Amino acid sequence: MAAPPDAPLSDEDAKRIERFVDALWMERGLAENTLLAYRRDMERFARWLAARASNLTATRRADVLEYLADDRDAPARTVARRLSTLKRYFQYEVREARRPDDPSAQIQSPRLGKKLPDALTESEVEALLDAPDTEDPLGLRDRTMLEVLYATGLRVSELVELTQSSVSMNQGLVRVIGKGSKERLVPLGEEALDWLGRFGRNGR
Repeated sequence: MAAPPDAPLSDEDAKRIERFVDALWMERGLAENTLLAYRRDMERFARWLAARASNLTATRRADVLEYLADDRDAPARTVARRLSTLKRYFQYEVREARRPDDPSAQIQSPRLGKKLPDALTESEVEALLDAPDTEDPLGLRDRTMLEVLYATGLRVSELVELTQSSVSMNQGLVRVIGKGSKERLVPLGEEALDWLGRFGRNGR
C-alpha cells in the first residue's frame, strides 16, 4: 500500500518548530544555513505526521521508526541527520516540559562508513615533488623529505623523528620507530636514496 502524500504543516506544529529553531539560535548561536537545515528536517517530519493524522505532540517511537524507514532510497548519512534533528528536538521539548518523554531516545543512528581520503593523481604528485626550489638548501631539504614520504609511506610524525643513523644508504633502508615504540625497516627506493645523498652533500 502506497504511503499517503505529505500534508500541509499545521499552525501548532509550525509554532513548535519556530520555538525550537529560535532556541537553537539563542543557545548555540548556530549559523543560518544550519538553522535552515534543522527547520527543513522538522517541517518534513511534521508534514509526514500530518498526512497520518498525527502531529509533533502525539509522536510515538513507532512513528519515528516508520518515518526513518519510509524513504528507502535515502543515504545512511541523510537518515542519521534526520534522526539527530529529531533527537535534539524531542530533548528540547522534554527539557521545556512540553512533553513527558522522548520517543527518539532509544533509537540508534545507522552506522556510517568512513570516507576514504582522495588520492593524488600521478601528475599532482609530480607537481608536489617539483614544487621546492632545490637550489636553495631549505628547498633541497623539502624535496628530500617529500621523496622519502612518497617512497616509504611514513607518517609525517615518523619522518621528522628520523636521524642520520636511521638511514642505511648501503642497504637502502630506513629504520623507523612507530606507534608503541615498535621498530620496522622500510625500503627507500633509488629516487629517495639519490635525494638523500644530494641533501647529505649540499643541504647542510
